Amino acid sequence: MKKVLIINGGQNFGHSGGKYNQTIAENTLEVLKRFENVEVQITNASDNYNKHEEVEKFVWADYIIYHTPIWWFQLPNGLKKYIDEVFTAGHAKGIYMSDGRTSENPKINYGTGGMLGGRKYMVTTSWNAPETAFTLPGEFFNETSVDNGPLFGFHRMNAFVSLEKMESFHFHDVEKNANIERDMKLYREHLTNVFEKELKPQLL
Repeated sequence: MKKVLIINGGQNFGHSGGKYNQTIAENTLEVLKRFENVEVQITNASDNYNKHEEVEKFVWADYIIYHTPIWWFQLPNGLKKYIDEVFTAGHAKGIYMSDGRTSENPKINYGTGGMLGGRKYMVTTSWNAPETAFTLPGEFFNETSVDNGPLFGFHRMNAFVSLEKMESFHFHDVEKNANIERDMKLYREHLTNVFEKELKPQLL
């Protein structure tokens, strides 16, 4: 039995009602239910949560799936607060022990003190920006991908606690040109392919 923690970072703020990322989380659950050997827990970062219980969920999980909108090119404030609180509470309690360095040689091994080794994570993001803003010459993100640009720090954060990255999925142009049926279909196919590969040894 493999265990998956879904973290929904959508929230009600400004003109956002958090519904798009709620839909993504529901599609994630729908796909994972097809695998009989998977157990799932869901946290909505906008709800009241106990940070110590959330630490236990990270330790419990084999896979963490983050769903987040991108606001002003960063994580929304509710998800950032959740990470700040939960990861800090996880110091020496299963998330990270230290930054990995020693006082004898402090110049090397930074970022090697994580405690979540053997676990993996995936992230989905939702953007007003079209995909072409990242891919076309002369467009806004200078041909820099979501993962190597706006999400660079997010991925380093997960590496810091020893989580291994799985292939991301990014939803683009969700405000001016949304095609929810098409995009959710593509996402369900992506998630199915990823987890079929991940769970193949258990399915034999």
